Amino acid sequence: MGTWLAEFWSALPWHESGVAVAWLVTCCLIIVGLAGCLIPILPGQVILLLAAVIHRLMLGESSGIRWWSFVVLLLLLIASQAFEFFSGAAGTKWFGGSKWGAWGALIGGIVGMFFFPFGLILGPLIGALLFEKCFAKKENAPALVSGVGSVLGTVAGMIVKFAVGLVMAGWILIDALEWI
Repeated sequence: MGTWLAEFWSALPWHESGVAVAWLVTCCLIIVGLAGCLIPILPGQVILLLAAVIHRLMLGESSGIRWWSFVVLLLLLIASQAFEFFSGAAGTKWFGGSKWGAWGALIGGIVGMFFFPFGLILGPLIGALLFEKCFAKKENAPALVSGVGSVLGTVAGMIVKFAVGLVMAGWILIDALEWI
């Protein structure tokens, strides 16, 4: 897919500086991708995968990035997103919440994304708390414990997302520099 682009790129008279431009673009995308792992508005891992794809397209075979690296990066992206998506609900269940509290944390997390930055923490908390009170008919204290569990689960999901982002960035650099 990137062969024609690599041939075109290498035919340009400024090919050597083109390699530097490709690395500059890749490094900038890696930095933005890592920032996106911390700032939920940016799709961090998607940007990291895009960094690898663009690097490969710009430099072709000489990029050092092999096709199976895209598979590894995509699997890391999917696993991280799934973990982050369900982490609030899992935290609720871990702290003794009901299935209603888990659903509330999940729905609250989705709604909370639209109220960045506070909604990311308050969404699962309020969702779990409301669902425990309204549907599971729990008292205030157990419902609040369930809500706190959703917050801790959400924070754990964010930590895992950033850790996976670091692994993805490292994988791109190690593969592109042909250290593996």
